[in-house]
Amino acid sequence: MRILVLSDCHGALRHAERAIEAHPDIKKIFFLGDGADEVFGLQSFYSDSTFYIVSGNCDPFSTFPNFGEVVIEGKRILYTHGHRYSVKYGTEMLFEIAKNINADLALYGHTHVAKEEYRDGIYLVNPGALNRSREGGNSYAIIDVTSKGIVTSFMKI
Repeated sequence: MRILVLSDCHGALRHAERAIEAHPDIKKIFFLGDGADEVFGLQSFYSDSTFYIVSGNCDPFSTFPNFGEVVIEGKRILYTHGHRYSVKYGTEMLFEIAKNINADLALYGHTHVAKEEYRDGIYLVNPGALNRSREGGNSYAIIDVTSKGIVTSFMKI
């Protein structure tokens, strides 16, 4: 199963739309905050897709949760914006939470830097930012989640 992972659109909703439109075969879309309510509005245009949305630090009035969990292809996925887990200072706290819930994959945003780590059987993936990237240009991630493993690809907007 292929999933689309987006984060941090900060008003550049068109970037989220472009990422979704570039991959019409992907039907599971994760949005990791900072533009949650805007992305929520896209669901009606992509009604054949399932959206998993969490709020970020720039979504102060959002009713979306700070984190979520889902199992896809037998792999437990934790998804969050990351600001409550101090990801700008490292992924230790996020890793510990992922480990405690037996996650195979932890998705996070907030840093505006695309990054993948693999530690003790857990993948930690930040897709970067759809807007205001801090390194390497605006980006998102496509992740292949299968019973045999997880493979991440970073894409540019």
